[in-house]
Amino acid sequence: MSRHNQSESHPSPAGSSSHGTDSKASVSPSGHIEIDGVTLKLAHPYEGPGDWIGQQEVLTQLLACWLTVDKTDLPLTPRLVGAPGIGKTQLAIAAARRQKLPLYIYQCTADTRPEDLLVTPVLSQDGHISYHASPLVSAMIQGGVCILDEGNRMNEKSWASLAPLFDQRRYVESIVAGISIHASPKFRAAITMNQDESTFEIPDYILSRLQPTLAVGFPNRQDELAILEYHLPFAEAEMLAMTVEFLQHSHELKLDFSPRDGINLLRYASKRMMQDRTHPMSQDHAWREALEKCLGADALDLDNLAERRRRTLGGDAMPLGLADFFFDPDDPLHPDRDDDDDEFEDDDDDV
Repeated sequence: MSRHNQSESHPSPAGSSSHGTDSKASVSPSGHIEIDGVTLKLAHPYEGPGDWIGQQEVLTQLLACWLTVDKTDLPLTPRLVGAPGIGKTQLAIAAARRQKLPLYIYQCTADTRPEDLLVTPVLSQDGHISYHASPLVSAMIQGGVCILDEGNRMNEKSWASLAPLFDQRRYVESIVAGISIHASPKFRAAITMNQDESTFEIPDYILSRLQPTLAVGFPNRQDELAILEYHLPFAEAEMLAMTVEFLQHSHELKLDFSPRDGINLLRYASKRMMQDRTHPMSQDHAWREALEKCLGADALDLDNLAERRRRTLGGDAMPLGLADFFFDPDDPLHPDRDDDDDEFEDDDDDV
């Protein structure tokens, strides 16, 4: 993505200082930088594999978000949404590796505070207070990529502290350290979000800054097998095939079992088979035990599990009309009441 280099000439936001625009050159070998008289200790970038298997279109879309097409253009901060365990974070890691930028990951939680996201004061051994930059602020200063992982687990107060970062201003204010920190033109970010019920509602003024929304779906059969083989090169071919078949069937039934579940299942099954070399457990027995222990007894019968979940979610219920909120089903004044029912009831009375 050579056009990304155009962003290096992007001017600083109006009113910004030079801090954060080319601050990487002033970072000391020990990982410290001084901004407006305050010394910050920077976080270490994440080091890990950055491969992405399958779904190349969503990777291309993410890389497009980070492009700048003109010196006045700004990168976008997309949301990566999907079920837990399908590789949203790995997708962002792979995109950062493609850009050859340092990568920082911040794990968002329900009790994340604004100072956790920005600068945290730490009492050193000599009794002095030192200031530690978060992975997000470190990425801003170093011109790297920051992944805010599971961003919709974070409360509105914490999101509010990031509002000026994700618009044309591109800076944050640390109340704790008493400084403003401007992002390098190379700074890029992405937010991963799980689609489940254990999350906060993100306010609209923040969502409008986190665009576009990129959906990450479940992989197809070939890609899912490749993912499992990549993470588990030691797994038996037969067990890999059973796991892929299980996962693909669960996807068809719209259940939420993910490649991560398959990886954990296979790891446990492989360990059980190797536990006693004198009396090794059979593949079928080990795989079935791993399925039950990792994913629960309900996973042994996917069709039954899917049917029960469908009923729990109201799959057999008749859709409600507007009149249903104002009239009882048996009310003669109900506009949708079936008069044929009355006829049958009258016939029964006659008998």
